Amino acid sequence: MTGAVPASFTADDYEARMERAARQAAEAGLAGLLVAPGPDLVWLTGYTPTAVTERLTLLVLAAGRDPVLVVPTLEAPDAEHAPAASVLTLRDWTDGKDPYAATAALLDADGRFGISDNAWAMHLLGLQKALPGTSYASLTEALPMLRAVKDAAELELLAAAGAAADAAFEEIRQVAFAGRRETDVAADLAALLRRFGHSQVDFTIVASGPNGANPHHEIGDRVIERGDMVVLDFGGLKDGYGSDTSRTVHVGEPTDEERRVHDLVREAQEAGFRAVRPGAACQDVDRAARAVIAGAGYGEYFIHRTGHGIGVTTHEPPYMIEGEERPLVPGMCFSVEPGVYLPGRFGVRIEDIVTVTEDGGRRLNNTTREMVIVE
Repeated sequence: MTGAVPASFTADDYEARMERAARQAAEAGLAGLLVAPGPDLVWLTGYTPTAVTERLTLLVLAAGRDPVLVVPTLEAPDAEHAPAASVLTLRDWTDGKDPYAATAALLDADGRFGISDNAWAMHLLGLQKALPGTSYASLTEALPMLRAVKDAAELELLAAAGAAADAAFEEIRQVAFAGRRETDVAADLAALLRRFGHSQVDFTIVASGPNGANPHHEIGDRVIERGDMVVLDFGGLKDGYGSDTSRTVHVGEPTDEERRVHDLVREAQEAGFRAVRPGAACQDVDRAARAVIAGAGYGEYFIHRTGHGIGVTTHEPPYMIEGEERPLVPGMCFSVEPGVYLPGRFGVRIEDIVTVTEDGGRRLNNTTREMVIVE
């Protein structure tokens, strides 16, 4: 779940978001949107139920209609204190009643609706049974860019989350690596993220030596040794908005090859960043970074997309990947994180969060991208 709702957003902000979402739904040919508890509901209303259970909670949005939040009666008192409560209608239902019948009364009987990706299957099936003429599309499929363009307040929160992650890196590079387990360093990273203001830590990847060749290595009890390259990838939520950064450090002096691969990834990351500008396609960022690595003969070892969006979650659209022709727009925020992964040997990844500006891009992570030597 997401962290605390930032105080910088008002009921007017949430009202504007709901109106925008309903308008975009209509433009996409949808009768409306159905938003279950999760990041979309937080972004649209500031509301997170105390506990997500089998009881139906659903925000119903449609152009030209007032937004309605359907909630269980026992959760209505909390919903009444949601940041957007004053600009929507609450409709509660009691145990023993049919929540799908109550929701069906708000929907067009033969409409096509966008629905949250994380809505429970039982709730979608319940709605289909109550209204067999309706059809549904996942919100990511129907409106993938709904949360992609951030306003000034959101950008400020993302920048603060990035700065907090940077502060964690500056601290972690001072601790001992050699002779400690990956889990020990990961615990240090998590503690640092919390110390610098994160309410939620989503991941602390510490991939040492040959484990670095696995981009999503699950931390384990491997003891970090002198001579290891160590990929650090960490982030979470601060004031409701995400951080995600990667740096690759070396325990003691690196070999010439290790330094060469690190420099290559750094060059690729710079190329990806320089490709960021309004009107460029998302895939252009991927192409720019990938061309550097492929040109040096390591193309087969760059095995993932160059980037993903970030906001109230640490992974969301847009994606910097071949085939994604959607244009970049000022306010979009995403990672630029090329990597090289040599099986059985080591890996290197360098990642910054970048936002699109009116004339290019701005990094939200600013720690050194040079090779960092740790002890």
